[in-house]
Amino acid sequence: MVNVLMIEDDSEFATLLSEYLSKFNIKVTNYEDPYLGLSAGIKNFDLLILDLTLPGIDGLEVCKEIREKYDIPIIISSVRSDVSDRVVGLQIGADDYMPKPYDPKEMHARIMSLIRRYRKTNAEKEEVVADSVFRIDEKRHEIYFEDEALTLTPAEYEILEYLIKQHSFSVSREQLVYNCKSLKDKDSKSLDVIIGRLRTKIGDSSKNPKYIFSVRGIGYKLIG
Repeated sequence: MVNVLMIEDDSEFATLLSEYLSKFNIKVTNYEDPYLGLSAGIKNFDLLILDLTLPGIDGLEVCKEIREKYDIPIIISSVRSDVSDRVVGLQIGADDYMPKPYDPKEMHARIMSLIRRYRKTNAEKEEVVADSVFRIDEKRHEIYFEDEALTLTPAEYEILEYLIKQHSFSVSREQLVYNCKSLKDKDSKSLDVIIGRLRTKIGDSSKNPKYIFSVRGIGYKLIG
């Protein structure tokens, strides 16, 4: 079954689309309140259908916030057909833009196309570190260590994700700080604190490391 999150304040439209998609084993969970939608456990869904005209917040802001935190296919579904809305929506992270009204058959086709594309991409990303004790699930925004999900802060996730993707290669401190968007204090001293916390969470040691190694004069590298 495909689980779709929908944020749409037109309940009648949401019901009609949900009933149609259910024929294809697609379950749609709709929230008319965008704030409830944002707190609905987005990582548990396969795709998001997002309206732009929402109560209390513009849908473009919702799109931007979700894209910054989650790797999920996003289809904007809106009566706003202005070219600037389409351009901005796609620039900030939407994968597709469907002006209303549209045929539900087309929405079904686009949903399946996007999901196939994302699944293929994620499979390729996981394959890169297939022999490692670490595994990245970008769709759920989680990192697994020896098949156990780690509880990570956003900054810890970004640092560890980057090290995993550069597996066995030395990475400079500057690279890590630059690629960690959640690191509020861009002083590299904050990086040492994060590395220390990561080592604690995977049972590693700075004196006798098994996974995260300090590289003198450069930064760090991850093995294992």
